[in-house]
Amino acid sequence: MAAAESEGVHQLVQVVTLLGAAVVAVPLFRRLGLGSVLGYLAAGLAIGPFGLGIFSDSQAILHIADLGVVMFLFVIGLEMRPAHLWSLRRDIFGLGALQIAVCSALLTGVAWLLGWPLATAFIGASGFVLTSTAIVMQLLGERGDISQPRGQRIVSILLFEDLLIVPLLALVAVLSPELHDDSRPAWQSILTALGSLAVLLAAGRWLLNPMFRVLAQAKAREVMTAAALLVVLGAALLMQWGGLSMAMGAFLAGVLLSGSIFRHQIEADIEPFRGILLGLFFLGVGMALDIGVVTAAWPLVTAGVLLFMAVKAACIYAVARATRSSPADARDRAVLMAQGGEFAFVLFAAALSARVIDAQAAASFTAIVVLSMALTPLAVIVVGRLAPREPEVSDTVDAAQDLRGQVLIIGFGRFAQVASQGLLARGVEVSIIDNDTSMIKAAASFGFKVYYGDGTRLDVLHASGAGTAQAILVCTDRPEATLRIAELVHHTFPQARLLVRAFDRGHALKLVELGVDYQIRETLESALLFGEEALRLLGVPDDQAAEIADDVRRKDAERFELQVANGDLKAGRNLMRGNIVKPQPLTKPKREGQVIGLPAESAATVEKPAG
Repeated sequence: MAAAESEGVHQLVQVVTLLGAAVVAVPLFRRLGLGSVLGYLAAGLAIGPFGLGIFSDSQAILHIADLGVVMFLFVIGLEMRPAHLWSLRRDIFGLGALQIAVCSALLTGVAWLLGWPLATAFIGASGFVLTSTAIVMQLLGERGDISQPRGQRIVSILLFEDLLIVPLLALVAVLSPELHDDSRPAWQSILTALGSLAVLLAAGRWLLNPMFRVLAQAKAREVMTAAALLVVLGAALLMQWGGLSMAMGAFLAGVLLSGSIFRHQIEADIEPFRGILLGLFFLGVGMALDIGVVTAAWPLVTAGVLLFMAVKAACIYAVARATRSSPADARDRAVLMAQGGEFAFVLFAAALSARVIDAQAAASFTAIVVLSMALTPLAVIVVGRLAPREPEVSDTVDAAQDLRGQVLIIGFGRFAQVASQGLLARGVEVSIIDNDTSMIKAAASFGFKVYYGDGTRLDVLHASGAGTAQAILVCTDRPEATLRIAELVHHTFPQARLLVRAFDRGHALKLVELGVDYQIRETLESALLFGEEALRLLGVPDDQAAEIADDVRRKDAERFELQVANGDLKAGRNLMRGNIVKPQPLTKPKREGQVIGLPAESAATVEKPAG
């Protein structure tokens, strides 16, 4: 009994130590401007087996903390609808494959030049190519760049790297000098992986939303939280059984739930667990740094870290520039991804077990990867301070900060400029943000104060006064960005009336489904007025032209209501007029002056010219 109590006290001491190290180190490092990731890594090194020795098994911590990465990828998946993910397919399989191929080839050459055999060099290089998803995502999240184009490209490459772990592990089995009796044929592994994916997709399509709907009706918040954890961990476990990445399974589960009305509640339920476990992962990485290996082979480890990071960064920069990324984006991607990642530990362990590499090589490669992960936050800070600022940043453009307008306008192109006139004429206090600096400068010359800000970022919306605004007008011209902003505003700032500029009919239907207060297609009213004036110029009396325009407007509204009710763009087609001439009965002569293309019962007549 005494031994059991002593063991329980020891475990409690370890838990308290973990929490205390994080509570002390992370705020301190953030205060010094070094970021939270570096604080976690330093704390893990201090309390780990190669520091104070409070923890003796860093791998056990890492196995548990992997769930933090899993949950992080699930939250990222919640932000990506399947259509958006499909739009990234070229970045995932094109840009990702190109970057991996170039970096793997060059890093294998570097490892071979450092003295490792070719097979060992290839395993080491392949592990280093697999960037740390956790560290990159954390750094992108702290900057608010995940939803930006540069962040989306990085996410795409990380997804491809997660997929790459499967063929790499299969390749380790092929390179093994020993054939294990329990090894499965490659085709069987592939079928198992595809079967796991099919089961997950089927569950996401037909099971998840009905399950959450039933649980929501039960009105038991703790059960919803348990169900959210069940989905994340169940998807991760299913993918692991299929030989795939747990993080990939959680990501796909998030994507499948991205269109659910319960998405925001699920994200809120997962967030506390994600944050704690992700911090635990960084602590575990810090503990895994074997100071003994670094000290014993410091020339090789030091050279490996510096050369691997430099070569990988150069490869990433070259590929980014070759695929037409800007110099600033290419530099940012190179610095963020010039490191190894957590999947390298899995690859090295499998290669050691299969006797493809020896214990000394595995320890050296692990030390190189851990050091690269620890150096990445420092490299980001240094490059961020030394690199020239991007040209679009200007002293004459003010960033949105502490705005307090009664109305917030997001996006200030031609549409918003016209829409703002009525508000300004009434004396309404209007705050305006846009992310196009050239437009901001041009608007200033016409008497408009427009602040720089990206409306797809929640922190920018808070700084722009969305939390106190009575109305928010979303006037951006990109449908995807508009939907993202509308969704953020609808769920985060319910006190504000939400008015949104729609791109087309399909976009308008999505906005109605989202629950905006008002939406209008950007060309609807101008096109109606345009057609009405065309009738007048053809000689149709003013009152009849106006009546026809009103009839078109009314039928368009009826058709839109049918489309909303049925969820089908083809609904209400009979309310549209076409220009295909239908055969007329011989007994019904055509009235003189009937306008072509309009039914006889509603057509205006044109007076026959004299003579």
